[in-house]
Order: sequence, then structure tokens, then C-alpha cells
Amino acid sequence: MDEIVQQVAQRAGIPEDKARMAVQTVLSQLETRLPGPLAAQLRSHLSGGGAGSGGGLGDVAKGIGGLFGK
Repeated sequence: MDEIVQQVAQRAGIPEDKARMAVQTVLSQLETRLPGPLAAQLRSHLSGGGAGSGGGLGDVAKGIGGLFGK
């Protein structure tokens, strides 16, 4: 998640602590809207627990796309 926070801070031109708050807010919203297994997988990958576990974020993205009929 640190990489995402750094990218948000850099692209938005905001301090890293504000970027971390923004990323955590978005992640919290996604977790409340995604089905449980997808939310858990997303959280795991962003916290570093998903490395080497197979499909990775691609599977999460496919699942999210499926929610929107894509």
C-alpha cells in the first residue's frame, strides 16, 4: 500500500500523510461495497500478503469488472 500512497502523494501534490488517509478512505469504501471475498483479497494484496499467491490483483480486477458486467 505504501507504493500507492506515494503515487497519490506525488500525483496530487499532497503530503504523504494526507495521501495515506485518502487511500485508506477509498479502500474502506471499496471494502463496504465489494463482496466479502473480493474485499478480503484486495486488502490482502495491498497489505503485502498477496505476493506469490497466484492470480493476484488481476483476479480482483476481473471480479470487480464482473460486478459491472464487464
